[in-house]
Amino acid sequence: MQQYVPTELGTKPIGRLLWQYSLPAIIAMVASSVYNIVDSIFVGQGLGDHAISGMAVASPFMNLSAAFGAMVGVGASTVISVRLGQGKYDEAQHILGNTISLNVLLGLLFTAACLPCLDSILRLFGASDATLPYAREYMLIILIGNVVTHLYFGLNAILRSAGHPRLAMGCTFLAIIVNCILDPLFIFVFHWGIQGVAWATIIAQAIAFCWQLWLFSRPTELLHLRRGIYRLRADIVRQCLAIGLSPFLMNSCACLVVLLCNNRLLQYGGDMAIGAYGIVNRVVFLFVTIVMGLVQGMQPIIGYNWGARQNDRVFRVLRYGIFGATCITFLAFLTGELAPTPVIRIFGAGPELTGKAVVAFHYVVAAFPLVGAQMVIGNFFQSIGHAGKSIFLSMTRQMLFLVPLLALLPQWWGLDGVWLSMPISDALSFFAASAMLAYMIRKIKRSAA
Repeated sequence: MQQYVPTELGTKPIGRLLWQYSLPAIIAMVASSVYNIVDSIFVGQGLGDHAISGMAVASPFMNLSAAFGAMVGVGASTVISVRLGQGKYDEAQHILGNTISLNVLLGLLFTAACLPCLDSILRLFGASDATLPYAREYMLIILIGNVVTHLYFGLNAILRSAGHPRLAMGCTFLAIIVNCILDPLFIFVFHWGIQGVAWATIIAQAIAFCWQLWLFSRPTELLHLRRGIYRLRADIVRQCLAIGLSPFLMNSCACLVVLLCNNRLLQYGGDMAIGAYGIVNRVVFLFVTIVMGLVQGMQPIIGYNWGARQNDRVFRVLRYGIFGATCITFLAFLTGELAPTPVIRIFGAGPELTGKAVVAFHYVVAAFPLVGAQMVIGNFFQSIGHAGKSIFLSMTRQMLFLVPLLALLPQWWGLDGVWLSMPISDALSFFAASAMLAYMIRKIKRSAA
C-alpha cells in the first residue's frame, strides 16, 4: 500500500464514488451473510434441527459480543473520516492506535463477565434443555476468541475509512474462505460437532486479523502502526464511543429483541419456532447486509464531505443511499412473499420446522421495503456526528415499538402475534426516521443560508 489521502471523496462524482466505496463492502457483507447461511446448512445437515435451534439461541449472544468491536471500529472510522477531511492526519494516526487498545480491553472484559454465567445467559436467550448443550458448546469457543473478533471488526472499519475499501473486502473474503473450508472439515471429518463451527469462525478471523496487522504495519501507509499511539486518550475514546454507541445500541437492542422473541416463541411455538426464526433471520439478513454494505460505503463519503462543509454532496449521497436501500429491501419482500418454501428447504429442515419458517417469512418481510431507508437515515446522523439522533433511531424499532408489541400482540393472537409485531414496528420506525430527517435537512439548509 502506498501513502494515500482520499481527497477524491470531496471531488469525484457521487454516483461513481458511492459505487466504488459501497460495492466492495456490499460484496464482503453478502459473502459473510452467505457464509452464515452455509454455516446453518452444514449444521442442519450434520447435526439436526435442534442444533439449528441451538445456533439460533447463541447467534444473538455472539452478535452482542461482536457489537463491542463494531462500536469501537465504526466510531473510530467515522472520526478518522472527518479528521482526514480536515487534514488532521496525526490525530487520525492516534485514533488507529487507540482503536486497538480499546478493543483488547473491551474484549477481555466481555469474556471475563460472560464465561462464569454462560448457561444462565443462554437460558435467558431462550435455550431449552434440548438446545442448551449446542448453544453452550458454541458460545464457549466464541468467547475464548472474543478479543480477536473485536480487533478484526474494528480494523476492517478503519481500512475502509483510510481509503482502502477493496482491502477491507479482501480481509472479509479471506475470513470467509478459510471459514468455509474449515466448517465441513471440522464437522464431517474431525467430528467436532458444533464446537467445530465455532473454532472455524475464530481461526478464520485470526488469520484475517494477522493480514490486517501486516497492512497497517507498512510505514508508507498514511495510517500505520507505530510507537506512541496506543496509550488511551480520553478525548479519542469519548469521541469514538459516542459515535459508535449508535450501532452498538442498535445491535444490543436487536439482541435484546431476539431474547424477547425467543422467549415468546418458546412459550407459544416451542424449539421449532425458535429454529424457524433463526432460519428466516439468516435469509433476511442477507438483504440487510447488502444495505449495511451500502451504508458502510456511504459513511466515509458523508463524513469527509461533512468535515469539508460540502453539504450538497452530503445530500446527494443521502438520496442515492435511500433509493438503493429501498430497492434492496423490496427484493427481500418479494422473496418472502412469493418464494418462501424453496428458500427454507435449502436448510434441510424437517417438515415441522419448514412449515413454521414459511409462515414466519411471510410476516417478517411484510413491511420490509421500509427498513432500508430507515437504516440509511440512521447512518446519516451517525456519519455527521449527531450521535444522539442516531442512537434514538437505532432504538425506535427495537425498544420503542417492537418490545411493547411483543408484550401485547401474542396475548391476543399467540404465535401469529409474535410474527405480526415485527412488520408493524418496521413501519412505525420508518415514519419516525423520516420525520427526523426532514427536520434535520431544513435545519442544515437554514444554517447554510
